Amino acid sequence: MPATLLSLAAALVWLPQAAVIAWVLSALLAGQDAQPLTSGAIFLALAALRTLLNHAAQRALAATADRVVATLRAEILGRETLAAAPSAQAGPGALATLAAEKLETLRPFVMRYRPARMRTLAVPLVILGFALWHSWAVALVLLAAGPLIPVFMALVGRAAKEASQRQMVEVGALSDLLVDRLAALSDLRLIGAGARVVDGFAAASDNLRRRTMAVLRVAFLSSTALELFAALGIALVAIWVGFTLLGQIGWGGWGGRLTPFAGIYLVLLAPEFFMPLRELAAAWHDKAACDAVMQEVESWREESRPTLLGQGAPALATATTMPIRLTGVTARRGAQTISYPDLDIRPGERIAIKGRSGTGKTTLLRLLAGLERPASGRIEIGDATLDDDSADALRARIGWMPQAPHFLNRSLRHNIGFGRDLDPDLLDAARIGAVIKTLPKGTATPLGERGAGLSGGEARRVMLARALHADPDILLADEPTADLDRDTAAQVIAGLLRFAETGGTLLISTHDPSVMEQMDRVIDLDATSAEVPA
Repeated sequence: MPATLLSLAAALVWLPQAAVIAWVLSALLAGQDAQPLTSGAIFLALAALRTLLNHAAQRALAATADRVVATLRAEILGRETLAAAPSAQAGPGALATLAAEKLETLRPFVMRYRPARMRTLAVPLVILGFALWHSWAVALVLLAAGPLIPVFMALVGRAAKEASQRQMVEVGALSDLLVDRLAALSDLRLIGAGARVVDGFAAASDNLRRRTMAVLRVAFLSSTALELFAALGIALVAIWVGFTLLGQIGWGGWGGRLTPFAGIYLVLLAPEFFMPLRELAAAWHDKAACDAVMQEVESWREESRPTLLGQGAPALATATTMPIRLTGVTARRGAQTISYPDLDIRPGERIAIKGRSGTGKTTLLRLLAGLERPASGRIEIGDATLDDDSADALRARIGWMPQAPHFLNRSLRHNIGFGRDLDPDLLDAARIGAVIKTLPKGTATPLGERGAGLSGGEARRVMLARALHADPDILLADEPTADLDRDTAAQVIAGLLRFAETGGTLLISTHDPSVMEQMDRVIDLDATSAEVPA
């Protein structure tokens, strides 16, 4: 509001500036001393004041826009970071576009539309008051032409909002399509589907082009209508003033003769009467785009999704002796409820979790890691219950080895240690010394998000090295030998067992009998007793 008021004050400075110009011109017409130095100094001082007010307003508006965009962007990133399930309304491409690009449409709304709306509410009324003081005819012209503009803008605004919404949806859909095709790019190339992918992108891009052109057509239509009404209003005021000063028209005033000062002043004020309306019309598309984006943000906010435990805060050290206890734990999978047996896992135990697909093996590991919330029951790790208050500290002591490896687009060294120095003993435990030798730049070799240059077994061993470098007390491994040949699987299991030999607690979900044979206990989620001896 302070920035908007500064913008309004800058617009009102034109009223005394116009009075100075009108006084000088009327004095010259009457053959009087126009005092050019004094008049020029006053005019320049007012111009300097207007410039300073505009500059201060723009700085404040820019800071406000930065704060609005940054706050919403932080909200999106924060919530998506802690989300335990993907959004059902928008894919990763659409969410990335929303956070990176669409939120930028709020900037012109804050910097242009809001100040223009404030000026539209105040400046035309002030000018209308001055016009009515000198001439009811000029006031009538302005009063007739002015309201037609917002009425027409309101009619066009509905079409503009709908066009902007369709365009924003198309932008998100194109981004999702791009992410989806990039993720499957290698497979698409292998099956020779490149031409169809290109055709699909061409069709989607053409749809977006049509949506964008529809928005522009509405914007141009609104501007054309406004310019027409504004030009007619200014022309009628100028004609009336000119013919009145020439003595051809004797009506429209309040009984007295219109002075040159008043006539020139009215002509100078007429364009300024329409200027806020023109600026509001120019920013009307910004409002339509902002409404479309904020509707998308509100839909995203209203979506109910489970979140990770904890707040992502820096973790504090916890005790290294960490027994695990599950009591009455259940999890929800859509309409299905998964019930888990009560468990007591001692520190240093090696546990295998088996069961048919869909019985909840991976879900159990995710519950223990705090990556999902139990529907009911209690999970205790060490002396603490796993909840929002303790999850960050407890999770810092847990190593996670997912079934589907995922990498950052950074070096191998960063993907393992995340900036920390690599421990040669841990690299040896993960059996990746031979892997490093085959890479062109060793540990400095950059990896894509899919681990370019690594086989499936090598990627699993890198995941193991990453988990070990976190110095965990508990290591959770989800199907670590799935889809691996016998030798590679043996190397991965050897690395996991070496961790257990140092006193760490090891929990593995697996279908592999050879893995189960090497565990202390097997938890069978299919069995009624839920536990059978190894």
